[in-house]
Amino acid sequence: MNRAAWVSEEVAASPLAVQGLTVSYDHRPVVYSVDFVTPPGSMTAIVGPNGAGKSTLLKAAMGITRRLTGDVRVFGRPIEEMSRHIAYVPQRNSIDWDFPATVIDVVAMGLFRNLRWWQFTRRRHREQAMESLARVGMEAFAERQIGQLSGGQQQRVFLARALTQEAELTILDEPFAGVDAATEKAIVEVLKRLREEGRTLLCVHHDLATVRDYFDHVLLLNVRRIAAGPVEEVFTERNLQATYGGRLSTVQLTRLVGDPVAAAQRSE
Repeated sequence: MNRAAWVSEEVAASPLAVQGLTVSYDHRPVVYSVDFVTPPGSMTAIVGPNGAGKSTLLKAAMGITRRLTGDVRVFGRPIEEMSRHIAYVPQRNSIDWDFPATVIDVVAMGLFRNLRWWQFTRRRHREQAMESLARVGMEAFAERQIGQLSGGQQQRVFLARALTQEAELTILDEPFAGVDAATEKAIVEVLKRLREEGRTLLCVHHDLATVRDYFDHVLLLNVRRIAAGPVEEVFTERNLQATYGGRLSTVQLTRLVGDPVAAAQRSE
């Protein structure tokens, strides 16, 4: 299929769509020929084993990592023209937490790419940043140096930075990794409120046990796309075994998909 034909009504409505995306390291594909269309207004998990290419897929789509092949569209247009429509929350281990910036400074950075230098009004933008901090319960830490926070607090701050961008799509790379249960619950509540407002959320996620509770769509990935669609249709025993190479036990699968007979019927 050529690129012009690929930009269908579905792709034109999607906050992020990829076609034929391949990434190779040392001549070895780590993501191979992946097609995926993110449903607008959804909360989608990207799920797969370690080394499946989950984070690489997103970084390549956004241009952070070089893609060998593939077309990436945001609402039907090349992503290079539409990056302002995307907010990104990276993995915590990719950030220099010793950088001398306060919490309010980090959150305000989310506003800069939409402003010209002469438009900057410190008081108004500080108020916007404080509103975003309040949404994640971190307004009391506004003047704290970012490195002095706990892991869960840091994750909330970077979510607040994404909120200030008011982007149609927010991409989060393992937002729940290394955070406590209270922080995870708080983040999920914020994300679900964003979805209710019509925003789209796309998350790399590692905890299979919470996929059904947190997400309405899922992309199962293991270098290649295994399956994608609504959780109730795609998160099945057959697809999970294909994604994880048969490494999940019967007990694990029963906990994840429920009754084995019903799960088998869903996967047919």
